[in-house]
Amino acid sequence: MPDALERHHSAGSLYTPQQRARRDQTRWTLVQGILAPVQFLVFLVSLWLVLRYLTTGLGYEAATVSILIKTGFLYLIMVTGAIWEKTVFDRWLFAPAFFWEDVFSFFVIGLHSLYLYGLFVAGFAPDALIVIALAGYAVYVVNAGQFVWKLRLARLQAEAEA
Repeated sequence: MPDALERHHSAGSLYTPQQRARRDQTRWTLVQGILAPVQFLVFLVSLWLVLRYLTTGLGYEAATVSILIKTGFLYLIMVTGAIWEKTVFDRWLFAPAFFWEDVFSFFVIGLHSLYLYGLFVAGFAPDALIVIALAGYAVYVVNAGQFVWKLRLARLQAEAEA
C-alpha cells in the first residue's frame, strides 16, 4: 500500500477522495445498500424460526429453510461485497479500511458453511445444527455492527469534509 494511503487511513479516514468517488459512482454500492438490510430482515425471520424451534420443538423444517436462505444471502453479499471492495479499493478483500469486517465475515461464512456441511454431508443432529447456526448468527450480529459503525464513520467523515 502506498505511504500516502497508509497515512490517510491512519488519520482516521475511511476513503481517499478517489476511493470515495469510486464508491459513489459504482452500482455495487447500491447493491450492497439493498442486500444488507434485506439480509438483516432474513436474519430476523430466521432467528425467530430458530428460537421457536428451540423453545417449542416445532418448525425444524421452517428453521432449516430459513437458515439456508440466510446462508444464500450471506454468500451473495460476500461476493458482491468483494466486487465492491475491488472497485473502490482495488483489492478483492482485506482493504485496510475494512480489514476487520472482512475477517469477521470469514468467521460468519465459516460457521454457515459448517452448517451446510453438517446438514448435507455429515448428517449432524438437528440440535447441533441449530447451535452452529446460532453461533453463526451471533458472529453475524457483531459483523453487521462493524459495518453499521463504518457506515456511520463514513457519514461523519463526509459531514466533516463538507
